Amino acid sequence: MINLILCGGSGTRLWPISRSLMPKQFARLFEGSSLFQRTVRTNARICDAQYIVSNAEQYFLAKDQLEEVGAHNSRFLLEPVGRNTAPAIALACLSLNNDDIVLVSPSDHVIRKANAYEGCLKKAEEFAKAGALVTFGITPTGPETGYGYIEADGENVKRFVEKPDLETAKKYVESGRFFWNSGIFCFKVSTFLNELGKFSPDILAAAKRAYAGAKKEEQNSLIRIAYDDMMDIPSNSIDYAVMEKSSKVKVVPSDIGWSDLGAFDSLYGEYEHDVDGNNKNGKHLGLGTKNSLVLGNQRQICTIDLDQMLIVDTPDALLVAPLQSSQKVKKIVDELKARGSDLPTVPQTVNRPWGTYSVLESTDNYKMKRIVVRPGERLSLQKHLHRSEHWVVVNGTATCTVGDRIFYVRPNESTYIPAGTVHRLQNEGKLPLVIVEVQVGEYTGEDDIIRMQDDYKRS
Repeated sequence: MINLILCGGSGTRLWPISRSLMPKQFARLFEGSSLFQRTVRTNARICDAQYIVSNAEQYFLAKDQLEEVGAHNSRFLLEPVGRNTAPAIALACLSLNNDDIVLVSPSDHVIRKANAYEGCLKKAEEFAKAGALVTFGITPTGPETGYGYIEADGENVKRFVEKPDLETAKKYVESGRFFWNSGIFCFKVSTFLNELGKFSPDILAAAKRAYAGAKKEEQNSLIRIAYDDMMDIPSNSIDYAVMEKSSKVKVVPSDIGWSDLGAFDSLYGEYEHDVDGNNKNGKHLGLGTKNSLVLGNQRQICTIDLDQMLIVDTPDALLVAPLQSSQKVKKIVDELKARGSDLPTVPQTVNRPWGTYSVLESTDNYKMKRIVVRPGERLSLQKHLHRSEHWVVVNGTATCTVGDRIFYVRPNESTYIPAGTVHRLQNEGKLPLVIVEVQVGEYTGEDDIIRMQDDYKRS
C-alpha cells in the first residue's frame, strides 16, 4: 500500500505559528517534530512507500523533514498551484500502476490510537482490493459543527452531509448512524480513475493532459506539473467529484483518537498540562493562570490571573485571545492580508533548498538577515535591481561570486555587492556557513531577484 500524503493548505487558523511558507503540517509543534513527520511515521507501520503531493514551494522543506525521519526514497508530485484534492489525487494516480492500493491521508491530522488505526487500515485494504472506494468514518465524541458527516448503514455509505448546525449535529450523534468525515481514503488506482472518469470526466481529461506535459525527473522520483496545465484542471474536492456520487463507497468506522487540529482550541488538547490546566512550557511563568494555551520558546512569558486564554508569541507577531475564540484567527489573517502585510505568508525563519534565512530587522530602507548555507550548497546566480547587499561572515568560509570575480570571505571579513551586480554565495566547506546580510535600497522585497542560473530549477 502506498501512502499518498496531501500537503496542501496554509493552516491560517494556527497563525502566527503557521504561515503560507511554513504551513501547520511542517511547523514543529511537538518537541521538534511536525504533523507531517508524525503522519509519515504513523502510516509507515503498514504502508510500503510515501508519495508526497506538495506545493512546489514546500518541496525542499518536505524533503528535509522526510530525511530526518529516515524516509529517504519518497516520491514527489509538485503542484505550482493548488486545485483541491480531486486533481491532486488524480495526477498522482496517473503515475502509478492500476493495481496499486493507495492510502490518501492529509498531512496535518493527529491519530493517537496507532494500533486501532492499523486495524482500520487493514480492513480498508481488504475493501479496496475488492474494488471499493473506502472512507474512514470517525466515531464522534460529541456534536461537532466543524466537520462534515457520513451517514452509514453498516459498511455502506448512504450519504455525505455538509457541516451541520448544532441541533442537527446532536441528532446525528444520538442516532448512532453518523460519523465524522476524516478526509482519509483508500482505494485501488484503477477504481478511483474509473469512477473519476464516470462522474467528473473533465477533471480526469485535464489531469491526463497535465500529466503528459509534466517534467519527470526519474533520478529524483519527482514530477513537476506546469502552471498553465494545472490551472486548466477544474478545482474540486474528492468528496464532490467522486465520493458523493459513486455507489462503490464503503466506510470503515474508526475510533482512532483522530483530530484535524483545525484551530488552537483543538491543539490545546494535544499537550501535556500542568496542575493548573496550562500546557507545559518552560518559558511560561503563570500566576493565577489556568486552563490556557501559551506557546512561545524564545522570550520569557509571564501571565497573571488569566483563564482559558490563548497566547502565541513568535519573533515577529504576538496573538492574544480567549481560547474559545481561536476559530476567529482566520479573520485576523484576512485583515492582515488586506493591509498588505507579509506576516500571513513569511515566518521569521524561511527554509530554502540551500539552507535557511531569518529576518533580524526590517524597515523601509534596509533589511538585516541571518543566512545559513548547508555544506556543499549554493544560492542561485542572481542580481537585484533595487538594493545593494553587504555580507559579513560569522562562521565558515564563503565562496563569493561578485561580477566576474570569485573569492573567499572568512569569519569577521565582509564583501559588498552593488545593486545590479550579478552575484552568488556558496559553501564549499564541511560545516554550515553563517553570514549576516544587510540589504540597503528603496525596495528589499523577496521578489526583487533575477536568477541567471539555479541548481534547484527555480524561475
